Amino acid sequence: MADTKDVSLAGGDGGGQLKKDLNARHMTMIAIGGSLGIGLIVGTGSALAEAGPASILIAFALVGFIVYLVMCSVGEIATYIPLSDGFTGYATRYVDPCLGFAVGYTYWFNYLLFTPNQATVASMLLQFWVGREKANPAISIAVFLVLAFVLNLLMSVKFIGEFQYWISATKILTTLGLFICLMVIAFGGGPDHSVRGFQYWADPGAFKPYSRFQSNGDVFHIDGHKGKFIAFISVLITAVFSYLGVELIGVTVGESANPRKNIPSSIKMTFFRTIAFYILSIVVIGMCVPYNDPKLAFNPGSTGSNAASPFIVAIENSGVKVLPHIINGSFVLFVFASGVAGYYIAARTLYGLAVNGHAPKIFVKTTENGNPIYSLIFSSIFSLLAFLNASSSSAKVFGHFVNFVAVLGLLTWITILITHIAFMRALRHQGIDRTELPWKAPFQPYGSYIALVFCIIVIFAKNLTVFLGPEFDYITFITANLGLPLFVLLALGYKFFKKTTRVTPNDADLVTFKDIIDREEREIIMDKALEQRNPTPTWKKVYKYSLGLLF
Repeated sequence: MADTKDVSLAGGDGGGQLKKDLNARHMTMIAIGGSLGIGLIVGTGSALAEAGPASILIAFALVGFIVYLVMCSVGEIATYIPLSDGFTGYATRYVDPCLGFAVGYTYWFNYLLFTPNQATVASMLLQFWVGREKANPAISIAVFLVLAFVLNLLMSVKFIGEFQYWISATKILTTLGLFICLMVIAFGGGPDHSVRGFQYWADPGAFKPYSRFQSNGDVFHIDGHKGKFIAFISVLITAVFSYLGVELIGVTVGESANPRKNIPSSIKMTFFRTIAFYILSIVVIGMCVPYNDPKLAFNPGSTGSNAASPFIVAIENSGVKVLPHIINGSFVLFVFASGVAGYYIAARTLYGLAVNGHAPKIFVKTTENGNPIYSLIFSSIFSLLAFLNASSSSAKVFGHFVNFVAVLGLLTWITILITHIAFMRALRHQGIDRTELPWKAPFQPYGSYIALVFCIIVIFAKNLTVFLGPEFDYITFITANLGLPLFVLLALGYKFFKKTTRVTPNDADLVTFKDIIDREEREIIMDKALEQRNPTPTWKKVYKYSLGLLF
C-alpha cells in the first residue's frame, strides 16, 4: 500500500506544531461561527425570493438532519484517533490516499473562496447605507481582507478561539433577539400594529413557483406543483451552503485539549443550536416578509441599496427607524468574524496537506504562536477573487460563490461519509466492536448510508433548472459543476502518479497513535478527578443549566 505515511498527530517533521489550546466551547463556537453566518443573514433571503417560506423551511430542516449525520460520522472517527490533518488523514487511513489528497485540496479550495465570499456579503450589507454608485465595493473588500489576514497572522490560536467564541456568543444573542423582535412584529407589536401571522403563506403563498430572468429581460416560469417542486429543489443547494462550517470540528481536533470529551460535546451543542436558530429564524422571516417583497435585494428589479438580509426588510416594513441600521452593523461584524475563521481553516487545511506530504513542506512552518504562516499567506492570495464584485452585481457574484462553494462542501461531506463507512467496515473485519469506541454516534451504522445517498442526489439534481427554458444558463452550470470534475481529476491524478492502492478493511490502520491518545486521556481523567474533589460553586451550576445552554 503506497503513500500512507501519517505524521499528523504531532505535526510535521520538525517544521512546527499546532497549539492544543482549543476546548469544547472554542470548538463549538468556531463551528457555529462558520455556520451561523451569511447563510442565515443573507442566504435565507436569497432562498425566500427563489422558493417561498414553506420550501425553505422544509429544505433547511431536511438538510439539517443530514448535516447531523455527517457530524456524527466525523465525530465517531475523530474521537477514536484524532488527527491534526482532519478529513485528509482519515480518508488516507481508511479508504485510499488518493481520496485523502482530493478531499484535502477540495476542502482547501472551499475555504479559499469562503473569505472572499464573506467579503462580498460585507460589501452587500454596506450598500444598505452607501450604494455602489457612490462608493466602489472594492474599498470595503480591501479593508475586510487586510484586517482578517492581520488577525490570523498576529494572534495566537487561543486568542482566535476566544475571538470566535465571543463573536459567536454575540451572534447567538443577536439571533435570539431578532427572533423575538420578528415574533412581536408578526403579531402586531411593531409601530405599524399590523398583525401578519401567516398571511404571507396565503398571499403571495407558501410555495413560490420557479421563475428566472432571461438575458433579454423576459421571465421564464413554470407554474403549478411542478414549478413549486423545481423551486424547492433549487434551494436545497442554498441550504447546504448555509450549513457549511459545522464540519469544522473535524479540522480543529488537532488543536483540541481533550478531543474525546470535547468532540462529542461540540457536535451535540453545535447541531442543536444551529438547527434551532435556522428553523426558528426561517419561520419568523416567512411570517414577516413575503417572497416578492421589492425591498429584498435578491428580487427582480432590486436596486443595489436594497437590504441583503430579510431581517432588515422585516424590521423596516414594520416601521422601526433606527434598529435596521444597528442590526446591519452587527451583521457586518459577524460576517467579518466568519472571514477570520475562513482564513484560519484554509491555513490549517493546507498545513494538514503539507504534514502528510501532499503539499510542499514549507507550508508546515509555524510561528511561535502556532500559526502556519506560509499556509496563511498563500491561502490569502486567492481572496483577490472577491474583487469580481467591483464590476458585477453583488447578488450575482454571491450566487456564483454559493454554487461553487456548496458543491465543494457536498464533496467533502460525501468523502466524510465514505470514510466513516470504510472505518466501520475496518472495525468489523478487525474484530473491534463499536461498543468499545470512545464515542458511539447516534443513527449509525445506517445514518452514513442515508446521508450519502441524499448528498449524491443533491449534487446531481441541484442545477437541473439550467436546462429548463429557452435559454441555457451556462454561467450557473459552470460554477455549479466545476467542483465535481476537479475533485475526480485530483483523485485520479494522484492515484496514477503515486500508484496508490485502496485500503482494505483488514489493512486499515486502527492502531497508530491510539496509545498516545489513550495515555493522554488517562492523564486528563486523573486531573479531572483531582479537580472534582473541590465542590462546584452554585453559580457555575446555575450558569450551566441557563445561559450555558446557549453558550
